[in-house]
Amino acid sequence: MLFIPNIIFGVLLIFGIGFFVKNIKKIKRNIKLGIEVPVQENSKKRWANVARIALGQSKMVRRPISGFLHFIVYIGFIVINIEVLEIVIDGLFGTHRIFASIGSVYGILIGTFEILALMVFVAVMVFWLRRNIIRLRRFMSSEMKGWPKQDANLIIYFELLLMGLFITMNAADVEFQAMNSGNIISGSVAPLLEGLPLHIIERTAWWLHIIGILIFLNYLYYSKHLHILLAFPNTYFESLKPLGLLKNLQSVTNEVKLMMDPDADPFATENNGDETLKKFGATDVFDLNRIQLLNAYTCTECGRCTDECPANLTGKKLSPRKIMMDTRDRLEAVGKNIDINNGNYKPDGKQLVGDYVSSEEIWACTSCNACVEACPVSINPLSIILDMRRFLVMEQSAAPSELNNMMTNIENNGAPWPYNQMDRLNWNNE
Repeated sequence: MLFIPNIIFGVLLIFGIGFFVKNIKKIKRNIKLGIEVPVQENSKKRWANVARIALGQSKMVRRPISGFLHFIVYIGFIVINIEVLEIVIDGLFGTHRIFASIGSVYGILIGTFEILALMVFVAVMVFWLRRNIIRLRRFMSSEMKGWPKQDANLIIYFELLLMGLFITMNAADVEFQAMNSGNIISGSVAPLLEGLPLHIIERTAWWLHIIGILIFLNYLYYSKHLHILLAFPNTYFESLKPLGLLKNLQSVTNEVKLMMDPDADPFATENNGDETLKKFGATDVFDLNRIQLLNAYTCTECGRCTDECPANLTGKKLSPRKIMMDTRDRLEAVGKNIDINNGNYKPDGKQLVGDYVSSEEIWACTSCNACVEACPVSINPLSIILDMRRFLVMEQSAAPSELNNMMTNIENNGAPWPYNQMDRLNWNNE
């Protein structure tokens, strides 16, 4: 009977971590559905981006209020979860505050944890007010209704609950309070619990705290807060090229080289053993590369990209945030399809272009890179938009009439204007 709590704790820990690992494997499998792309060298610069953007939160603080509050929550959760190590050891071996033996340092650590817990509690409450009372514009867009709004609020409630349980656990711990060290916040809460069964309250809060952490860990897979984990690889794999530099399609480049080579046989084909025809652009998640799919999973749904988008600000339908959310939704739908069909994808008659993202959204983009610059975790919605646009133009010839006219004029006249080359300087005679 003595070891039953330890066994229960071990089972919960194994189950929680095991389920988390299973979901992470699903994410990895789904990302690998995309096209593999070679990653540029310069690992030094890439690790610098991870340290500066993912760890240092350099892009978050560009908006001081939300940036500061997010930084508090970020630091708070990193530091406070150090105590999870103590909880795990206590739970597995039946000890109680095993690190208390280090003396005064322990009090300093727990005191720091409690101050950060209170700061996180306050910061999260402000986040809730901004979303539900103040109702900031970027949280009120159409794509944020339903589950996205519920998801954001659920995370807030999770964080409030975990911080509250942490303080309650400390306040009800008679041995810890007797140390009179580190109880900076819980010491003020402890008098409110006088006359109550403190041991039961402490044990209940302790169990709920660790169970809540395990639930939170596994909830990340279903939440936008997956960026807590994926922000690090996403910033590592971001493009190191200038934002205004657009990639060329190698297949198109090869065709142009063939046309420009006077000695080339236009009817000859490369015998490379690949009988599949490469699609121009992207119509579904299978046509996107793995970094783009990683971007979709990393999206925080913060709306900074949409807030900076000039097309969206002028009333156009385009929302870069929605593009990333739609890509992730389609990728998740494909993943569920694979799960149902025993590891094989069965065509479902849907695709990213048309069923999730409309052509109106695709053509509203001005290619200005404002969304890319604004993203706090280095997501590139523009690359996905451009690949879908290339599909519409090169596979379906579905470009707007104005663009078709311009391309025809360039082909015939060498310029976007409908004037013969010999007539271009006629204005000089007027």
